[in-house]
Amino acid sequence: MLGCLLEKQQATPEYYPLTVNALVAACNQKSNRDPVTALAESEVRAALERLRADVLVWPVEGARSERWEHNLDRSWELDAAGKALLTVLLLRGPQTPGELRARCERMHRFPGLADVESALRRLAEGTEPLVAELPREAGRKERRWTHLASGAPPVPAERAADSPPSAAPGLADRVAELEARVADLSEQLARLLGRLGDRD
Repeated sequence: MLGCLLEKQQATPEYYPLTVNALVAACNQKSNRDPVTALAESEVRAALERLRADVLVWPVEGARSERWEHNLDRSWELDAAGKALLTVLLLRGPQTPGELRARCERMHRFPGLADVESALRRLAEGTEPLVAELPREAGRKERRWTHLASGAPPVPAERAADSPPSAAPGLADRVAELEARVADLSEQLARLLGRLGDRD
């Protein structure tokens, strides 16, 4: 839910803060989510109240319909790079720096992998780190990073030594970049169609 609020604030600020219905739709989105969820409105409202108790979200006062926004910029002291990285980690689970760079592109452009890794290291510092680097898995060339918003990650089971890698080196990064570009174009098209509809 926090990832959805962060994503919509950065990718479609004209629709942020979100109504409960919009937040339900964002949580249950089938693309750019891992895992894909099917939350009911009652579950989303219950989660919002729990997050409100932790001062991580709150309702917007004075709005015609009930809308919610996050308080993570202040609570977690996020800059633009950190906000984009946490958004993608919250929505899509553990990823390599290359995958993160490609998937963050529509929210924050990283000039190179070194910039991604530097931002990740900043998020991993301090008494309450927000991300952690996972041990390298057998058959994988790069280490993956995960968020710590819901606590320490489980220790992954070791892959069998003779298990082939899931994808050729570099292929996952290229696929992730294409996915990010398709998602960006889809959002641009939706906004354009919305503007055209308003003129009718």
